Amino acid sequence: MRRAHYLVQLLLPLRDNHGVAHDPALFKEVASSLTERFGGITAYTRSPAEGLWQSDGDTHHDDVVAVEVMVDDLDERWWGAFRRHLEIVFRQRQLLVLAQEVRRL
Repeated sequence: MRRAHYLVQLLLPLRDNHGVAHDPALFKEVASSLTERFGGITAYTRSPAEGLWQSDGDTHHDDVVAVEVMVDDLDERWWGAFRRHLEIVFRQRQLLVLAQEVRRL
């Protein structure tokens, strides 16, 4: 029987809630930290993805960098704490950290 693996995706905004660009060093720190802990990452940095959502009748926009990590075990407590840390560092009320079970083919 095959063991489950997980793909964890983090969506990191290029700017804070006031439109101020984040220092590129922040993204490098995240990449370094995740690579050290999990052995590698994939970061989609060439063209930012565009996020749109509605809140209180207004449409909001973010340009984001997607970072993906493959993990064998999903430590939800660790990822939750890491997400809260990133919310502080990136000055966000909420960041998306998503996980899905995947099969290697």
